[in-house]
Amino acid sequence: MAGSSFRPARPQVTARPRIVASLSEAEAQLGRIVLGKPRQIRLALACMLARGHLLLEDLPGVGKTTLAHALARTLGLQFQRVQFTSDLLPADLIGVSVFVRDSAEFRFHRGPVFAQVVLADEINRAPPKTQSALLEAMAEGQVTHDGVTHALPSPFFVIATQNPLDQIGTHALPESQLDRFTMRLSLGYPDPAFERVLYLGGAAPAAGTPVMDAEQVGALQQAAAQVYASPALVDYALALVQATRANAAFAAGLSPRAGLALLGCARAWALLHQRDMVLPEDIQAVFAPVAGHRLLPAGAAGGGQEALARLLSDVAIP
Repeated sequence: MAGSSFRPARPQVTARPRIVASLSEAEAQLGRIVLGKPRQIRLALACMLARGHLLLEDLPGVGKTTLAHALARTLGLQFQRVQFTSDLLPADLIGVSVFVRDSAEFRFHRGPVFAQVVLADEINRAPPKTQSALLEAMAEGQVTHDGVTHALPSPFFVIATQNPLDQIGTHALPESQLDRFTMRLSLGYPDPAFERVLYLGGAAPAAGTPVMDAEQVGALQQAAAQVYASPALVDYALALVQATRANAAFAAGLSPRAGLALLGCARAWALLHQRDMVLPEDIQAVFAPVAGHRLLPAGAAGGGQEALARLLSDVAIP
């Protein structure tokens, strides 16, 4: 906040200016593809830099898949799209073992999860067993098949899209799956002025061109992890997490994993603003996308964005 007396101490220099500047180029290109959504684009980049995973929840046709594809292409990362359907099996995602007669052994054929960016399109249209196939991949960066563990590429970023649960053929994601997603975002309908530009063909091609590569993305992820967060700032994040546990609007509060995600995304948000220290505003900017999908309403007590806004208003900045 502008009026805060918070002052960070001993910031660390975390990234080479050229690499950090490439983030601005990436944002600009994404903004020419997904029109009128600068905040959502920046939050998606922050989620990637924090080594998290992103859930995009919205109505069909508002640009969720376009954003996912453009993000992978812009960052120069290998991309795989998996359409989640009611008959999708875990093996369709992870891979299968095929018997090779010449060598008289089974050989593992990797599935589409072995990509740097995996788009799980309409994830809530697949049954829970298939949804759960992503749990180990998202939490540990590996998958296990027939007792053998296979490492996934780095960076590894899952972007899942889902339709609102009141639509036909959807299955609610279990809490354990939701907690693996670092952020949940909604694009919403575009502003009429930007929608008109889209209708006139004024948006950039959906794919875009790479402005960096996997090595640079890895360097940026490392830089984000090194952005300085003072002990007072950590106390502020902890106070927000603890406030959710004492709030009657929610059935349960945030987990320690959510608290770590909050700090990680705040560090990435600071890096996107070309700062090497975290401010309270960074925590506030990412709090709702990190916490919203993890906090279930407690019956008629409510919840949602208004409750999150009240928490930010009530918890004092140290």
